[in-house]
Amino acid sequence: MTYPRLLIDTQKIKHNTVTLVKMAKDKGINIAGVTKAFCAQEDIVRAIIDGGVSYLADSRIENLRRLQKFNIPKILIRLPMLSQVDEVVLYSDISLNSEIKVVKALSESAIKFNKVHGIILMIDLGDLREGIFYEEEIFPIISNILTFKGTKILGIGTNLTCYGGVIPDKDNMGKLIRIGRMIEDKFGINMHVISGGNSSSIYLIGSDSLYGINNLRLGESLICGRETAYGKRIEETYDDAFILEAEIIEIGEKPTLPIGTIGMDAFGNIPNFIDKGIRKRAILAVGKQDIDDKGVFPLDKNIVILGASSDHLIVDINDCDYEYQVGDVINFKLAYGSILKAMTSEYVDKNII
Repeated sequence: MTYPRLLIDTQKIKHNTVTLVKMAKDKGINIAGVTKAFCAQEDIVRAIIDGGVSYLADSRIENLRRLQKFNIPKILIRLPMLSQVDEVVLYSDISLNSEIKVVKALSESAIKFNKVHGIILMIDLGDLREGIFYEEEIFPIISNILTFKGTKILGIGTNLTCYGGVIPDKDNMGKLIRIGRMIEDKFGINMHVISGGNSSSIYLIGSDSLYGINNLRLGESLICGRETAYGKRIEETYDDAFILEAEIIEIGEKPTLPIGTIGMDAFGNIPNFIDKGIRKRAILAVGKQDIDDKGVFPLDKNIVILGASSDHLIVDINDCDYEYQVGDVINFKLAYGSILKAMTSEYVDKNII
């Protein structure tokens, strides 16, 4: 065995995808399955395709290149870099955009490759990440894009909760829908895509707040079974499709309060400690280079995460019923951020089960 390692249950991921695709389809919404958290790993991609997603979506050209074997439309969900317009056109069918200069370059590249590249114009509804913020700027940009021969406007989209933490609601979704209708009326074009955000919009499915939204870009909800507006579990989904196994490399009883003057840790933070006396603890061979230590949850409920350095995860095992030994393996469920880091880390073995 090679540790640390991820055990990845693609059947659970497929089940989650089927559940969410059905929820959305019943409300006239199709799903773009976001593959970035698992680096477009082939078996997981197949699971979400089998689960019924209408598009594959990723933020990295490297991952989109891996997706070329799959005959399904692909979306670049990070704004394109000017330096990569050729790769964007070659490896994605659609991209999210907000800069007219970039769209023009995409058009020129698409003409060069005898293609037509789809554009989803991003609207900033207050989260203050990407998108056009001032509504009066939208129409002139649309007018300009319509003159380009190598691109086609497919629709509009927005992103919420990722930077500003703004939660999707009836007001901001309603604004996006209204803007889409205004574009259709003014320019006589169809908004084939009105993309109402990511996994944070799922909690609105079933209400009239998403009426008019026909696309969501989902990642975390597919692999973790969780909506991200309020962090609640989604009914009839799994939250343990990814399990981390890490090996114990030291066990000992030590004080809970470091001895000496406290300064910065390896990441520039000044840590705080609570003195709980002498406790039995274990060190595991995995660290912040591989996972987010705030996003790992031991299956043994008596284990307490104390913290981590780059290469070591420190846990309190004082109250455990099982007598852990050096060489034993501890299993953890993972939050989205830890899945992303573990899948990206070349030091974590990946096993499809």
